Amino acid sequence: MTPGQHKSNGSSSPPVFVTGAAGHVGANLVLRLLEDGVRVRVLLRREDNNEAVEGLDVERVYGDIRDLDETRRALQGCQGVYHVAAMISTIEGNLAYRRNIYECNVLGTRHVLQAARENDAGRVVVTGSFSAVGYDLDNPSLPSDETMQFYPMERTMPYERSKALVEHECWRAAAHGQDVMVATCCAVIGGADYFPSRLGRTLCDYTNGKLRAYVDGGFEFVAARDIVEGHLLCMAHGRAGEKYIFSSEYKTISDILDLYEEVTGVMRPGRRIPTHMMLAFSEVASFYLSRFHPSFPQRFTPGAIRLLKKCRHADTSKAQHELGYRPTSIRDAVHQAYAFHYHRGAIENPLANPPREEAMTRVQNSASGADISIASEGGPL
Repeated sequence: MTPGQHKSNGSSSPPVFVTGAAGHVGANLVLRLLEDGVRVRVLLRREDNNEAVEGLDVERVYGDIRDLDETRRALQGCQGVYHVAAMISTIEGNLAYRRNIYECNVLGTRHVLQAARENDAGRVVVTGSFSAVGYDLDNPSLPSDETMQFYPMERTMPYERSKALVEHECWRAAAHGQDVMVATCCAVIGGADYFPSRLGRTLCDYTNGKLRAYVDGGFEFVAARDIVEGHLLCMAHGRAGEKYIFSSEYKTISDILDLYEEVTGVMRPGRRIPTHMMLAFSEVASFYLSRFHPSFPQRFTPGAIRLLKKCRHADTSKAQHELGYRPTSIRDAVHQAYAFHYHRGAIENPLANPPREEAMTRVQNSASGADISIASEGGPL
């Protein structure tokens, strides 16, 4: 069996193993695998919101990747591993919070890789982060590719450092002969966003009139279906010990708000807060909230603003040339995300547009199990 050949041919076909199936990328990946007829086993934590896999024909095992024995048991009998699980954060947090990020992301990856080796589970595709890819120090907005190393000599977020260390775990395993590669993910937009993601929360807040100002800047965004396609292409055609960057389009925050206005019918905020002013304010607010109200959601954190200020671009030519990756439209991804949150009742503004009929039908069918497709063939959603 070559990498990527995981079609289910009856009960004897070994399942593919997926961590992080409850999250945004993982949920979309599981839906696509099922659409392709693949037998799937997901590792879940009982304390998490596991709504993403409710009603789906998947094998469920419960455990924590921070526990090596639990990870070993969960992986037994699987062939092919997608390690998507990660603790995503843009805040500094306290010592305990930072340790949790390290253990979830770095030690968790080490355990998944070790368990995959011990179980002869074959190829492992690990979800990486564009924030762990290096950039031109003199002009951060120049496109970054896979050869550019993470730069640790400036202030970085614990999450960024952890994802750089995740890659080190992968390269260490690859140096010892393990078939592992990294699928580098940018900011994801799309449906099946159950937690929801930061972008999903922002879309809901925008539509519900809770976003009254914005700070400009830019970043690389990836449609959920594109990052899923990237994972599948890595499994089928990627080279061991390599990483591939997957993005759909570079957008400024102003561009994203234009799309939100187009899709929702809600007028975008006109007030733009200068980046330096918002950064100073966020430093104070984040310091206070992180220590006294750690559960309070923070949208524009110092780390997020620093990322936006760099206006980083991604070079996806390696994935396109080696894997045949073809990015799709962020506009379609926003429509899909809006239909998903509208269907779940998170859009409370009665003046907001209803979603496109095609996108809404797809979300409703997916929720009922009648149609698990997340990709659009031959046109926009």
